[in-house]
Amino acid sequence: MEQHVNLLPLPTLQGLSQTQRERLAFIEFRLYFLGDVARADVMTRFGLAPAGATRDFALYKELLPANLRLDGATKTYVITDSFVPAFEHSVERVLTALSQGFGDGLGPATGPLISCEVPASLNRPRLDVLAPVTRAIHRKKPVRITYTSTSSGTTERTIVPFAMVTDGLRWHVRAYDRHRQRFLDFVISRIDQATELTDDKVEGHERSLQDIQWNRIVELELVPHPGREYPEIAEKDYGMQDGVLRLKVRAAMAGYILRHWHVDCSENHELADRAFRLWLRDPLVLYGVETAELAPGYKAPSRAQ
Repeated sequence: MEQHVNLLPLPTLQGLSQTQRERLAFIEFRLYFLGDVARADVMTRFGLAPAGATRDFALYKELLPANLRLDGATKTYVITDSFVPAFEHSVERVLTALSQGFGDGLGPATGPLISCEVPASLNRPRLDVLAPVTRAIHRKKPVRITYTSTSSGTTERTIVPFAMVTDGLRWHVRAYDRHRQRFLDFVISRIDQATELTDDKVEGHERSLQDIQWNRIVELELVPHPGREYPEIAEKDYGMQDGVLRLKVRAAMAGYILRHWHVDCSENHELADRAFRLWLRDPLVLYGVETAELAPGYKAPSRAQ
């Protein structure tokens, strides 16, 4: 779990290497979210000898003496009442570490750090498909894929991928499709084969700057569903300000997000299913958004009249 942002004053960090910052952030993570940290924790996480771990604790204590104290009985450092975090800990990374443990991609994660129950992912792309796609994104190259779609069945096509996206359930790749001559989303788990075309050239009209839906930003105003009781619960669950959650999203992603979050996008909040706890206050913001067809209850203006 890397920490790239810190809250320590810059003079305090002068002379520290990136690896030192990461080890200090790990010490603080254990203190903050588990309440204690031992030399063995740092040794195991970073493959350090005892002397190296001892130096890291001495450095953290020198920089932030009020954050920890040594428990003589357990020989571990524990959090103090005056603890103040010095590093910025991303909520997403914290939850991942707590529920899955730390992992560096070279093997399995270490396992949950506290008791957590996380649903298994039902959509897991194959790595031999994912790798050439991500290489092509990084190196700006086309990819020849064998793809199965609901409209065309299984076909071979060449795409120019430029971004990975997720709707919360499935991973997609955003790409220019040379066969259909337009920008589309491709579900990675539906790709059977992928070959990076390292000698092929990407044309100007195939680049992400030409993708109108990708570059268009839509501001969504989500409010508690008027047909549900206790709107204050939705306000708390979704971190609303003044009863509104404002999101700026790419048009290419808007429909996926609204579907995943079960947002009622009908004009008169008419969806009765209680799974819809949110309502899109102004459905007209979806006009011209291609993914709007995925938004629950949405009807284009011409069809609503």
